[in-house]
Amino acid sequence: MKRFENKVALVTGGRSGIGRAIARRLRDEGAQVFTAQRGNDSEFDAIPVDFLDPASPAQVVSQLIAKVGQLDVLVNNAGMMQEARVEDMSAADWHQTLTVNLTAPFLMIQAALPHLRETRGNIVNTGSIEGLGSNPGHAAYCASKAGLHGLTRAVAVDHGGEGIRCNAVAPGWIDTDLNVDFIDAMPDPGAFRRDIGKIHPVARTGTPEEVAALVAFLAAEESGFITGQIYSVDGGRMAKLSLP
Repeated sequence: MKRFENKVALVTGGRSGIGRAIARRLRDEGAQVFTAQRGNDSEFDAIPVDFLDPASPAQVVSQLIAKVGQLDVLVNNAGMMQEARVEDMSAADWHQTLTVNLTAPFLMIQAALPHLRETRGNIVNTGSIEGLGSNPGHAAYCASKAGLHGLTRAVAVDHGGEGIRCNAVAPGWIDTDLNVDFIDAMPDPGAFRRDIGKIHPVARTGTPEEVAALVAFLAAEESGFITGQIYSVDGGRMAKLSLP
C-alpha cells in the first residue's frame, strides 16, 4: 500500500518548482492532489487563488472540501521574494511579502484545522534557510520565513493533542527553473555553478525532488513522533563556516 493512498493533499504554489515536485511525489505515493495558485494547472486539479486576498485561503479550503469532503495533508509552499534592504523597502512591498509568505499560510492553517482534526492530518510548511540566516537585501523575505518557522512550532504545540502534526522544511539553493534561468543568464554559467557548489559541503546544489522526498516523509504516518521541527535541506551549507 502506498503511503498516501485514500488521502487528499493540498499544495499551495504547486504548479512549478519545489511545489510541483511535492505535488508529484504525493501523487506518486497515492494521494489525490490539489494545487492552489494563480491560474490553471495542466497537471493537477487546481483551485485558482490570489494569496494577497485575505479571504482566499478559506475559499480554497471550502472549495476542496466541497469537491472531495476531506483533507489529510496541507503543504504551504506558495511564496514570493522581493530584494531590498530595510531602508530601501516600501511599507507596501513589506506587507505584500509578509501577506503571501506568512499571513496566507496562517489563514490556510486556520481554515484547514477543522478538517485536519477529523483526519488527524499533517501540515508541512516550506520555510527557508533564510529564516535561519540571511542573504543581502532580503529583509522582508527573511522576516517572513523566520515567522513561518515560528508559526510551525506554535501550531505543533497547540494542536498536537488533536492528532495534528506541523513541521517545516527549510530549503537552501535548489535548482528550480527560476534559479536555473538565473544561472544561465550569468556571463559564465559554468563558473557560477562551480562557485556556488563550493559553498556546499556536498559540492552541489539541490533538486526539487530532494525537498519533496523530505516533505513526503514528514507528511507520512511513519514520522508520527516528529512535530514542531524545521529541517534544513541545504547540502550542509548552514553547517559550514566561512574561511577566515
